[in-house]
Formats: sequence, C-alpha cells, structure tokens
Amino acid sequence: MSMIKVEHLTFAYPRGKDYIFENVSFQIDTDWKLGFVGRNGRGKTTFLNLLLGKYEYSGKIISSVQFDYFPYPVEDKTMITMEVLQMVCPLAEEWEIMRELSLLHVEADVLYRSFETLSNGEQTKVLLAALFLNEGHFLLIDEPTNHLDTTARKQVAAYLKKKKGFILVSHDRSFLDVCVDHILSLNRTNIEVQSGNFSSYMMNFERQNEFEAAQNERLQKNIKQLQQSARRSAIWSDRIEAKKIGAYDKGYVGHKAAKMMKRSKAIEARTEQAIEQKSKLLKNVETAEELKLFPKSYHSDLLASFSDTAVSYDGKMVCKPVSFTINRGDRIALDGKNGSGKSSLLKLLAGKNIEYIGKVFIGSNLIISYVPQDTSYLKGNLSDFAKESNMDESLFKTVLSKLDFNETQFSKDMQNLSEGQKKKILIAKSLCEQAHLYIWDEPLNFIDVYSRMQLEQLIKNFSPTMIFVEHDSVFKEATATKIIEI
Repeated sequence: MSMIKVEHLTFAYPRGKDYIFENVSFQIDTDWKLGFVGRNGRGKTTFLNLLLGKYEYSGKIISSVQFDYFPYPVEDKTMITMEVLQMVCPLAEEWEIMRELSLLHVEADVLYRSFETLSNGEQTKVLLAALFLNEGHFLLIDEPTNHLDTTARKQVAAYLKKKKGFILVSHDRSFLDVCVDHILSLNRTNIEVQSGNFSSYMMNFERQNEFEAAQNERLQKNIKQLQQSARRSAIWSDRIEAKKIGAYDKGYVGHKAAKMMKRSKAIEARTEQAIEQKSKLLKNVETAEELKLFPKSYHSDLLASFSDTAVSYDGKMVCKPVSFTINRGDRIALDGKNGSGKSSLLKLLAGKNIEYIGKVFIGSNLIISYVPQDTSYLKGNLSDFAKESNMDESLFKTVLSKLDFNETQFSKDMQNLSEGQKKKILIAKSLCEQAHLYIWDEPLNFIDVYSRMQLEQLIKNFSPTMIFVEHDSVFKEATATKIIEI
C-alpha cells in the first residue's frame, strides 16, 4: 500500500486559452478502486496522461508505483493473441492468463487466434486480464464499457470488483456502483476524492448543492438587508454632520455623527464578509438545463415492422429471424450480444443498404431521425455542419450549450473534440429534427452522466416514438417501453 500525491497541479495545453487544472491537490491510496467521473471535455483523459508523464506541468505528482493504461495500444493486430499478451505482461505464466480469462468468461482458444479476429469485447477482456497480471502496477482504465454489451459489462464489473489499485473512467452508473469503492470527481474548479460508489457520491453531491443553494439564498437576503442598512446609516450620518453648522454643542453632534459613521463602517465590513462567503458557494454545481424535442405525430398507429427478418452477410444470417412492430408511442430497446445484428436492423430502418431476408415495412412518408454509432466522419466547424444538415444554427448551438458545450468547444474543428462531445453533436442534430421516428444507435457511448440524466428526462417529458440500442441498464430501464431480445 502506498499513496499517489498530487500537489498544486496546474496544466494547460500549449495553445489553450484556459487552464485544464489549476492548483489542484489531493491524494489517493494505491489499494483503492476509484471511479473517475466528470463532464465531457473537462480533462479526465488528460489527467491520466499527466500520470503517465506524457505532458509537462507545474506542481507535483508523487508516486512509487508504475502506471499502466487501458486501452493498451496493439500495433500489430495480426499477431497471435498469446504473443500480444506476452508483450503486455511478460512475467505472467500461461496458467495465470488462463485463470484471469476464465474469471472474465473468455474461452481459452482466443489465445491461439490472431488478435484482429477477436470481437471488441474479447479484446477488451484479454487486455484487462493481462494488465492486471502486472504485479504492483496501478491501472488507468479509460472507458472500457463502450465495446461491451450488457452481459459483458456485468462480467467485467464483477471482475473489477475482485481487483484493487485502479482508476476507472466510466459514465455507466450501474457499472461504477458494482466495482468501485471511491469516486474521483473532476469538478468545475477542483478534483475531489470521496469514499463510496457512484450512487452514494451522487447523493452527497446533490445534498451539498442543496445546502450551498440554501446558504446562497440566505446570504443574498443578508447582503440586501445590510446594503439597505448601510445606505440608511450613511444618510443619517450626513444629516447629523449637517446639523453641526450653527449648533450650540458641536462636540455632542460630532460624537453622534462619528458613532453613526462607525456603525456604517461595521455594516460595510459585514456586507463584504457575506459577499466573500457567497462567492465560495455553488462553484461546482452542475447545471443541466431541460432539453426539448418536438416529435411529429404520424397518421397511422403502425410506423414500421419486421417480419421474420434477419440480417445476412454473404448469404449467412448473423441473427435469428425477428418479428415485431413499431407503433406510435413505442420506445423499443434492442438487446443482445455484440455482433447479433442490432445495429444492422437499425440501419435497415434508416434506409441503409443492408443485405437481409424476410420483410421490412416502413410507413409511407415516415420521417426518421437517425443517430449512428460512428462519429469518425465529423470534421470541420459546427456552423458548416449545421448548414449542410439543414439545421437552424442558433437552435443547434443552443442545444449543444445545454449539453455543456462552451465557447472553446464551439470554435474547435469537430475532429479535435472528445468522443463524448462528438456524440453530443449527433444527438443535438437529432433533437433539432422533427421526426415521426427516432433511431438511436448506442447514443450514450462516451457521454457523461449528467447528459445521460438530461436525455432520460427529455424522453420521459416528450415521449417520442423511438427504437434504440443502448447497454446502459439505468437509461434503458428508465426510458424503454419494450425490450426486444435479438
């Protein structure tokens, strides 16, 4: 057991306008299992890179442990998986690797296949297993759930629960609740460490905000009353001072004026003290403005349907045939393992050219808003993107600001934004579109917790007809009216 100490950490990118971190200090135990949470673009991955020594900074990071990072970069994916793992954890025995893989429900035969043939979920699992076999290292795990289906998330969460000594960046609330015992919170003005899982952290964070809001309101009233008293005292002091002219006892009048001035100064000091107290409040409060959506009402109850439909590639079915309807008011979540064809079914509905068998019915003149998984094509500035997408630019940017975009992010090229910010661009575009049917494919990948809550509330408030794929179980349970297993 040892400590990682961060003292007066200050960092800004060379051409950045603002500090990412400014005079940040805290310490953590290397035996802790920390969940690292915070808004998109606030600097979580940057902080992990600072721990890895990738950037210059002022202040100190004191640690006696070696840091490892996930996702581990595999340069040659044609290598046999066992060869890859021997590079990641050279001191591990084969039986140890086998043991870790069994804990993650991964078949041993993956070790003898080329790494590129493994699914994204299998790659995640084998690399995590290998990194945890580096004894005495402290693991920095950056967003491991984005390629994991619901079952795999539960398996990885159970695995991490048995481990210690890591920082885990994740926005999946139920995942964090299972496997962490501390929360590292990247706030607006500082980084805080708190014991407990995400739910307990969130409860304490909301209580603190409520307490500070009540304090803020009380101080505002106090300041107003003190300012009124100060003005009255100053007026009375001036009036008494004026009475000195022609007064018989100037000493008595002067004494009264001085007493009144002293009272005015005391009130002024109390006002300044209250203003200073107020300035320390609500610095870390996370505001999440209400989002709006205006779905179109379709002329028929039935919008679309699948009848014995299965996606196929080169004539081979990737899933069993499915049959279901999408009716007005439905919010359907497609569930199933990665590679089972969920995304392909959504693409079929969105009009993409996908090979399939069976029948797909799409209602006449049905207007669809589609959020794809892939964000890699986003390039250029937001204004041009809005114009090309036939969106009202001011509305689009208003939605983005409600999703916590700031001035710096508005001016960046989209390809230089974080993955979470790119996903927010696609969601904002969808929220600007009036549609009969909203099709969202893993919309929450890389999206921060506060934005997830905003989107949950939006869907509850406006009840759009939707079909989506999402592995965040909290979001799915809060929004779906039907869950269809693929």
